[in-house]
Amino acid sequence: MSLSGITKFFLGFTLGISLLLGTSVAAAYYFYTKLSVNPPRPIFAEEQQPEKPIAQPVKAPKASSQNNPSKPSPAPSKSPATAALPPGAYTAKVSWPEGLSLRDSPGLEASRIGGVAYNQEIIVLQESDDKKWQKVRLAEGEQEGWVKAGNIERVDN
Repeated sequence: MSLSGITKFFLGFTLGISLLLGTSVAAAYYFYTKLSVNPPRPIFAEEQQPEKPIAQPVKAPKASSQNNPSKPSPAPSKSPATAALPPGAYTAKVSWPEGLSLRDSPGLEASRIGGVAYNQEIIVLQESDDKKWQKVRLAEGEQEGWVKAGNIERVDN
């Protein structure tokens, strides 16, 4: 074997190893970037907003019914957001970016009954005995459930 033959073999071998190594690194980087992205947060049926009905024009009341003192006017009903909070309860917002699972009892084994979105306002009603779970009520509804403690921030009203 001559010196030029040894040089050609060495250059070919080095170039082949470099190509194999380069394509392996490129493939590993491609799969790493695809697998390291968090999947989109699912939207559950309980979280979907119902379609708002089309607003109907409001008819003006008759003048005779306004001046009738025998008919009492209906008292405005309190919405859950404006109702007084139970003793020890406070309002808070979800601080966990992916939102929280709403469960029917405190514990990871409990059934999921819904979810709470990031930055959604909730009312904290109580804490579990071990202080790892909090019972909450959604501010815009009557649904109650348990969420993992430490994932909300208290809102000062």
